[in-house]
Amino acid sequence: MIEQSSGNIYADLGQSEAEEMQIKSRLAAKISEIINKSHLTQTQASEVLSMPQSKVSNMLRGNFRGISEAKMIECLNLLGRDIQIIVKKASRSHSEGHTRVIFA
Repeated sequence: MIEQSSGNIYADLGQSEAEEMQIKSRLAAKISEIINKSHLTQTQASEVLSMPQSKVSNMLRGNFRGISEAKMIECLNLLGRDIQIIVKKASRSHSEGHTRVIFA
């Protein structure tokens, strides 16, 4: 049987913190992309990001449970990226708001 995805693999798998996990996975993917494009080793990246190399390694492998969204945003800043957070009223079709990550 084939099921259509909701767009969030973590929600599809029944994870309790699905939205947060999807946000973290997108942030980690962008951090990984920047590190790769910058040709940084994990050791060099750990120095730039002020994180132990083991945490950088875990994050780049998708194991980011011990790393907050705030730390990931800080990492993007340290890698030379600006971050904008926009808060707006939820659409009429939703009773509560949602968080998404959009890369420009």
